[in-house]
Amino acid sequence: MVTIQQILRSKGHEVIRIQPEVKVFEALKIMSDNNIGALMVMRGNDLQGIFSERDYARKVILEGKSSKDLSVEDIMTNKVVYLRPDQTAQECMEMMTQNRIRHLPVFEDGNLMGVISIGDIVKAVISDQENMIQQLEHYIAGV
Repeated sequence: MVTIQQILRSKGHEVIRIQPEVKVFEALKIMSDNNIGALMVMRGNDLQGIFSERDYARKVILEGKSSKDLSVEDIMTNKVVYLRPDQTAQECMEMMTQNRIRHLPVFEDGNLMGVISIGDIVKAVISDQENMIQQLEHYIAGV
């Protein structure tokens, strides 16, 4: 099974970070410009929370608030579930399912190494299955 470290090696370690004081509207613009669904909210090297499209939909739009008035820290998810690089894609899927989340930061020795999304996991699992099928086909064909 593919590990989180292998996925990060393939996709890269770039993490888009914002400060907690950033206005929600600006955070949404950053997410749109980078084609991502979540931002890591950092104060220095310390993860304060995660701001996602879901946070915006549930805590701004549905409550009739203004994204230009609120700071990210007002609505971000504070309880952050995270992964280690040595964990598997299977473990990641289980964590995402149990916690009903789509983005998980990856930490090693207290350092943020990257972020894994549900899309990254699906891509890795499909690729892993395709490789397994190809190996089995070669085995059956005697290659």
